[in-house]
Amino acid sequence: MQTLCLIGDGSQSVVERLAERLTDSRDRQVATVDHTVESVREPTDTTANGAFHVDVEGRWTGTGTDRSVTDLLDSLAPDYDYALVAGVAHHRLPTVVIGDTEAPSSATVVDSAPTADELDIDSLVDRIEDVEPYITLDTLVDRAKASSDADRSGAIATFTGRVRAKDSPDDARTEHLSFEKYEGVAEARLDAIRQSLTDREGVFEVLLHHRVGLLTDGEDIVFVVVLAGHRKEAFRTVEDGINRLKDEVPIFKKETTTDEEFWLHETE
Repeated sequence: MQTLCLIGDGSQSVVERLAERLTDSRDRQVATVDHTVESVREPTDTTANGAFHVDVEGRWTGTGTDRSVTDLLDSLAPDYDYALVAGVAHHRLPTVVIGDTEAPSSATVVDSAPTADELDIDSLVDRIEDVEPYITLDTLVDRAKASSDADRSGAIATFTGRVRAKDSPDDARTEHLSFEKYEGVAEARLDAIRQSLTDREGVFEVLLHHRVGLLTDGEDIVFVVVLAGHRKEAFRTVEDGINRLKDEVPIFKKETTTDEEFWLHETE
């Protein structure tokens, strides 16, 4: 799923225009999230802190602040091609800034304009395709289940690596990790590992994904999903998959704790 955050005056209007363009021109499923308001007035005159619906064009819409951006995107990723978020920026997501609004220092600003009307919607449509997709474990599991060999499979095994705050109780707490990959080389190595593991007897699908950018305590980092005939092949291939990813793929980690900051060539 491709994502884009927009912040500043008029961000919701830009989201609506962009959603319409994506739906009309690309025939894709588009989800919009409006964080520019705190509550929605229901017909019963009661206030709901989150109202969600799908419009006649099949676009999912959420309004409110009762769920985090990542919670919402995790729930949307398996079913939608695009998610457009108005009113909030996230440290790991591409962001468009309107006016004098200040984006978080860790946000990736991909475009800006003095007013909403001055943003080039056609340019944003193209730009949203160039950013890192938002992948979740459920996204990969659904892809594995869609395999043409799924009817021969009796097992799906998965691994999720996440940001841990401490190795031991006395350690300085990890505030966040930042990941960078060797563009082009990392993707080629991942594909080679995937192909090698899929060639094993009884293994039908192997999917690997490593997130990049800044990730905070508790966020997911890396996923391995294996579709196999039996659990023995599935478990062994998941373990080999994550071990080979750590050893062979050029992804670099900078760890920031409450005490210091340092780089490691490690993906766990």
